[in-house]
Amino acid sequence: MSEKCVFVKVWNVRKGELMIAACDGGLIGKKLKEGKLALDVSEEFYGGELMTREAAADVLRTATIANMVGAEAVKCGIEAGIVHEEGVVMVGGVPHAQFVCL
Repeated sequence: MSEKCVFVKVWNVRKGELMIAACDGGLIGKKLKEGKLALDVSEEFYGGELMTREAAADVLRTATIANMVGAEAVKCGIEAGIVHEEGVVMVGGVPHAQFVCL
């Protein structure tokens, strides 16, 4: 079993909709910037439960909206089948991906 390395926070947006925020443990509190892109990895938004990559991927599979930042968190999205590698962008040298189920 892998180490617990990904923070996962679940937000009940509306009935039947779950927004999941996932980020690598070492990124909480960082502000990332690349060109016009800026990302605040705040504890308020991302600071949920610390999980293994496998557990985080399981939770991400339940998402209708997901926001992932960091190499491990993005790998979770890829492993969960909700993110394609071509959909990953870099912000301040850190992988970032989003998912919306319409």
